[in-house]
Amino acid sequence: MSDQNVSRWLAWAREIQAISQTGLTYSLNSFDTQRYSRLMEIAAEITHSHTTIPKETIQNNFSIQPGYATAKVDVRGAIVRDGKILLVQERSDECWCMPGGWADVGEAPAEMVAREVLEESGYDVEVKKIIGVYDANREGRPLDFYHAYKIVFLCEIIGGEARTSDETMAVDFFEFNKIPPLSTNRTNERHLKDILVNLDNPGSVTVFD
Repeated sequence: MSDQNVSRWLAWAREIQAISQTGLTYSLNSFDTQRYSRLMEIAAEITHSHTTIPKETIQNNFSIQPGYATAKVDVRGAIVRDGKILLVQERSDECWCMPGGWADVGEAPAEMVAREVLEESGYDVEVKKIIGVYDANREGRPLDFYHAYKIVFLCEIIGGEARTSDETMAVDFFEFNKIPPLSTNRTNERHLKDILVNLDNPGSVTVFD
């Protein structure tokens, strides 16, 4: 199956799920609830037909998404020392990425990425600027079923030392021309390229989709 075909069914399923989630939130009567519930079932059926995930598991996941459907946010910390970028090796796929993760409710963006970097790599950092804001579902492998934005922050180490976590199995610095296999839904070549551009020209503007 081509990447284009994959993106089409996934885009359709995402949109149907989002419509159903929002519709159920604002349903005024049982007829609306039935219609939007059926749309959620259709989105689950589409996803199940293209994956190995049981339909019931998908539907249960859909049903616990609250309120108006909106994009999720993934944050990543870009830390460069002596011309090398800090990457962590994920336990989930044994590939490498910048430390980071899903945004938590109630935390300021800078605090959030600093916490993620500390938890996944062991380093305390100061957040300097935003490198870019990306539409994570339109480049490489999507992060998840749900639509997501990715924010990459340039950070500077102010303390700590390398250590692994429950989610990471290794922490190391790499030259930009010697990058190990990437966990591309978390960090990809475009992100690294934009970081390099910023390092060469600190006055570079934030990139965005």
